[in-house]
Amino acid sequence: MSVWLTILGIGTNGIDGLPSAARSILDSSEIVVGSERILKNSQIGNAEIHTWTSPLEDMLDRIEGWNGRNVTVLATGDPMHYGIGATLTRRISPEEMTIIPSPSAFSLAAARLFWPLQEVETLSLHGRSVSLLEPFIQPDAKLLALTGGNETIHEAANLLCARGFGTSKLTVLENMGSANERVVTLAADDSSGQEFCEFNTLAIECIASPGAQILPRAPGLLDDAYTHDGQLTKREVRAITLSALASTPGALLWDVGAGCGSVAIEWIRASRGARAIAFERHKGRIRMIAENAVALGAPDLDVVAGDVEQSLEGHASPSAIFLGGAVTSDGVFEACWAALPSGGRLVANAVTLEGEATLIARHQAHGGELVRITVSHVTPVGTRRAMRPRMSVLQWRVTRA
Repeated sequence: MSVWLTILGIGTNGIDGLPSAARSILDSSEIVVGSERILKNSQIGNAEIHTWTSPLEDMLDRIEGWNGRNVTVLATGDPMHYGIGATLTRRISPEEMTIIPSPSAFSLAAARLFWPLQEVETLSLHGRSVSLLEPFIQPDAKLLALTGGNETIHEAANLLCARGFGTSKLTVLENMGSANERVVTLAADDSSGQEFCEFNTLAIECIASPGAQILPRAPGLLDDAYTHDGQLTKREVRAITLSALASTPGALLWDVGAGCGSVAIEWIRASRGARAIAFERHKGRIRMIAENAVALGAPDLDVVAGDVEQSLEGHASPSAIFLGGAVTSDGVFEACWAALPSGGRLVANAVTLEGEATLIARHQAHGGELVRITVSHVTPVGTRRAMRPRMSVLQWRVTRA
């Protein structure tokens, strides 16, 4: 298997800024793919020139079809940091390609701000919802984000202000490394009407004002953080449930009978790259799930509507399953159990006698662990106070052998 694809990282000084070895690879290419911005006014040997198409998959298919020819793909900065390199390595064998990076926008920004990069949260808002910032808005946190241009800056500022972080320090780094480089620093609540160039990176120093809404990434957000109709896994039980489900980076959760989506949303918030599918048949709750997902930083949550048992078919194999609704349905359980791979985890909660009897029977058949969760809260009793228990929850936890 020989190398036929090269991915070259390009800085803001363009193709002319490539080192001689990288430039030699580019000049010898038969086919070159890049953005109009990179290719504009560039001289590239006698290669066929192609710009990215929409949808992106069309051009990716064409690149795969050029296997055996000398192909170079031009990318911005580091192709493996929110770049096209990560996408192509999912389709083409690493043995068939070479990747030559330039400094990423994050590296350049950290150098200008004197921020230790290992202490900074990095993410991309380019072509993605600005609500992805939500889990990272924490007191004293430092964030670096790729943006979609001027509009992204203002959306991020509005989000910070809405959360009570309006005094946070924003630094907009434009055209880093070029003759047109500009760095602008201002407070989030003082950014209205400001204009920025479309090619920029956003740095945020999060500063919480008194009374700011603090939503930690650890499981167990306040119940009031969610829009719901009462079908909500309560805070303390939710924290215990998510601990048992054990979110890990890139893992997929099926939240079956998702209610308002609280378990799926906090699964995503807990780990970078964690994914979830929320299965729910109630139309009003489907709307609530979508609203909560955007409001709490999980806009990529996949919501599947319809009859739960039928809608489980045809989806990617889950790492874990939470059975919060339809606990007594044998059909739903059997479909979930069949979909769960070896080593996959299933957690189910029940509050009714019928639900408890079902979990006890399944525990006897499949093993695992049964846990009784009882939570009490203080409540007035005349002129005094007492602890009033909520409905207890029986939780079944099992790992598929």
